[in-house]
Amino acid sequence: MIQPEGFKSPAGGGAAPRIALEWWRLYGDSHLDRLIATATTSNHSLELAVARVDEARALARVAASFLAPTISLDPSFARTRLSGSRPSPTTGERVQGAATINDWLVPVDLTYEVDVWGRVRRGLESARAQLVATADDEAAVRLAVQTDVAQFYYTLRLLDSQVEILTHTLAAYQEQVRVLSVQLKTGLGGPVALYQAQAQLQSTSAQLRDMQRARDDQEHALAILCGQAAPLFSVPVSPLRDTPPPEVPVGLPATLLTRRPDVAAAEQRVVAANAQIGVATADFFPRLTLTGSAGFESTAVKSLFNWQSSIASIVAGATQPIFQRGRLKGNLAATKARHRQAVATYVGQVLIAYGDVEDALTDRRALIEMVGSLREAVDASQNYLRVAQVQYKNGLVDYLVVIDAERTLLANQLSLAQAVNLQLGASIRLIKALGGGWESA
Repeated sequence: MIQPEGFKSPAGGGAAPRIALEWWRLYGDSHLDRLIATATTSNHSLELAVARVDEARALARVAASFLAPTISLDPSFARTRLSGSRPSPTTGERVQGAATINDWLVPVDLTYEVDVWGRVRRGLESARAQLVATADDEAAVRLAVQTDVAQFYYTLRLLDSQVEILTHTLAAYQEQVRVLSVQLKTGLGGPVALYQAQAQLQSTSAQLRDMQRARDDQEHALAILCGQAAPLFSVPVSPLRDTPPPEVPVGLPATLLTRRPDVAAAEQRVVAANAQIGVATADFFPRLTLTGSAGFESTAVKSLFNWQSSIASIVAGATQPIFQRGRLKGNLAATKARHRQAVATYVGQVLIAYGDVEDALTDRRALIEMVGSLREAVDASQNYLRVAQVQYKNGLVDYLVVIDAERTLLANQLSLAQAVNLQLGASIRLIKALGGGWESA
């Protein structure tokens, strides 16, 4: 795969500093700080990822234990009664009288595999790589939870902003209906304008209610993300204002691969799969073991720990596979195939990382232009409404022109709020695409 020298979307040239680990503080919102702190400690997906890291760490300790000998204490006691009719082992004649024999045995057994071919060492290498990959997975989940909280929170503030716009607009429409009703009663106006205003009022009222419903649903989703019960969770109303997002340093594509936890996790899985090839290869060679035993054996407890009762043995052995009907070759072929899968996954993750950054940069550039255009559209709509109201009062246009101006202004105000939220979302996605300040352990 060819390493790109830079990003296609404008992002500033040269190297860039790493994003702060607590990147959300760039947005200067204390509510967001508290929500991310809550999610970091209470999100259940993150707790699951942490538990997987603990499991991988324990399995790495298990793999490391095979480098040392296994020592065990195996005390036993046997009481055997011999038949009085048994033949003598020396003369072959019948022995007169039965016999009872006690056997007290206290051995310390040692078993050790001499890792000549590296089977144990490569297994430990694989386990440690899996541990690092699992820790990187946990970092990726943590970053995903944090960025999701930020996006959910700003979507909630967007809905607050749209509810505020609709509430103010609804109040203006209610006043218009009141004025038109008075004009109709006094004969200064006709019923058509009143009906048009009433229809617009009810339509906007329904739109406001739907926006409030969406706000409640978004708050419930944010509660789940923060690991809280929805009935006990609430976020204060805080309408989103038209403020630019913070600047995010991008840097070069080469540095991206060292700053993304998901890419690092895929790379470590390649390392683990490669080590497993070494394990499968070592299975073709003899497995050398040392077995030793030392302790005491006696027929009586009082003499069990005398020096004369001591016993010891040491045995060296080797086990060489001869015929397993292709099992070892099949296992090696499967292990190599898993390594190729890990490499393909890694390359795919690298391509995803490049694509994520390009998408976020493209969205950021386009949304900056969109927000600027919508600001101008809102200004023009306000002028349109002001002129339409003056002309209507002077009898130059009918009320449909006023309604059209009001609808245009409302649509542009809602679109501007949506675009500001999308701009913040693009900023957050860019931070996520760049790794969110993550550093490998």
